[in-house]
Amino acid sequence: MNTSMGAKMAARPAALRYLIDVGRSRFNVRVFATGLLSLLGHSPTIAIREYSGQLSFSPESLEDASLGLIVNAGSLAVQDEISDKDRLEIERKMKEEVLEVARFPQIAFESRKVTGVQLGEGFYTVKIEGDLSVHGYTRRQIFSAQLTAGEETLHAYGEVSLRQSDFNIVPVSFAGGALKLKDELKFSFDFIARKQG
Repeated sequence: MNTSMGAKMAARPAALRYLIDVGRSRFNVRVFATGLLSLLGHSPTIAIREYSGQLSFSPESLEDASLGLIVNAGSLAVQDEISDKDRLEIERKMKEEVLEVARFPQIAFESRKVTGVQLGEGFYTVKIEGDLSVHGYTRRQIFSAQLTAGEETLHAYGEVSLRQSDFNIVPVSFAGGALKLKDELKFSFDFIARKQG
């Protein structure tokens, strides 16, 4: 390493670390239905209630940014106003047959690469690439997010779609097959994270 390159690297500030404030954040999954009963609007939104996350961010270098998430798979719960019977059936199938939470209690994401551009003062659009582990399978996932950096907080929001079949999950059906869930899921997140240290 030459002297000038070493000086530049030494002068670059270290990335700041932020922890997601779950109480102020939102993290949901939209499930899409097909079949005869899909016309009745049975496309539930699932709230992810228990998770932890850490972000690293440096305004001087997006390449130093990172995101790590751990989700308690058993904490997913139907958010929509539906009957208690339908809620219990959906949540039971989701936890026992889809996610198999007894065998795979956690869902995890670890970023490998972050790129992006600054759109304004403290405002960025970023592309995050990393490893998503669900149901015992790990797949590379790429998604975009909008990011706003304040003095003490970081706000990141966006959406990402994935296919259940990529993680060896077979979409379940209800009501004797009259209501089926599509392979695609859409995750939406709105994270507020607080600076640490």
